[in-house]
Amino acid sequence: MRTNTTKAKLAEGKVVFGAIISRHAPDLVELFGAIGYDFVMIDCEHGPMSLDEVEHMVRAAEVFGITPITRIPNHEDSTILRFLDRGVQGIIVPHVNTAQVAEGVARAARYHPDGQRGMAAGGRAHDYGVGTTRDESTRWVNSQLLVIPMVEETEAVSNLDAILKVSGVDVLHVASSDLGQSMGNPGAAAVRQVMREVIPRIRAGGKLVGVGGNAPSDAAGIAEFIKLGANFVTISSLGLLRLGAEDFRKRVQAAL
Repeated sequence: MRTNTTKAKLAEGKVVFGAIISRHAPDLVELFGAIGYDFVMIDCEHGPMSLDEVEHMVRAAEVFGITPITRIPNHEDSTILRFLDRGVQGIIVPHVNTAQVAEGVARAARYHPDGQRGMAAGGRAHDYGVGTTRDESTRWVNSQLLVIPMVEETEAVSNLDAILKVSGVDVLHVASSDLGQSMGNPGAAAVRQVMREVIPRIRAGGKLVGVGGNAPSDAAGIAEFIKLGANFVTISSLGLLRLGAEDFRKRVQAAL
C-alpha cells in the first residue's frame, strides 16, 4: 500500500505543487515526477480521459513517485467511486457550494466508519487484497486520501463558514476562473481581492487551502497567495510548456 506523499508533506506544513494534465499523457506524469513536483492533477472535468486512461496515468505516477490526484467531472457518488477505484490518492471536486454537498463528497470517498464508499477490497486501490486484510486496507486508504472540494462560485464563498465545519474535507481549493465568472467577470483584480480574503479564512477555519487558475508567469502572485496561507498550488502543464517555449525563443534571439 502506497503512502500519499503529498498529504504527508501537507501535514508537515510544506507547500505542495501540482501540474494540471488535461489529456492522456503518462509521459507527462512521469516527467513531472522526475522533475520533483509533488502531485499531478489529472483533469477529467475538462479533459477527455477515459477511466482506463486515468488508470494508466496513475500507474505512471506510482512508478515515478508523484501523487495522482484527479479532478472529477461532478460530485455524484458513483463518479467518486469509479475514479477512486482506479487508485487515485485524491479527488478535486468542482462546484461544491454547500456544506451538504461537501459532506456527501467526503462520505462517498471514504469507507466505514468515515463514510459509505462502495467496497472493492480486491481491486488495485487495495493492492488486489494481496498481503493485507480488508480492514487493514480500508483503514489505510481512508487515512491516505485527500478530499478536495473546489470553492469556485460566490455561493460557496457565502457558505464558507458552514463548509469549513465539514469533517473529512482535507483541502479547499479556490479557483479564480469560475469564481470570476460567478462574480460576473469583473476583472482579475476584483477576483484576486476575493481570493485574498478567502484564503486566510480557510486557514483560520482549520482547513488547508489550494489555489488554482494561476498563470505560470505570475510567480509573484502565486507567492503572495502562499504568504496568505495557500499551501496546495496547481499550475497548467500546457501553460508551463508555453512559458518555457516562449522563454527559449527570447533567449535565442537575445544571443544572436
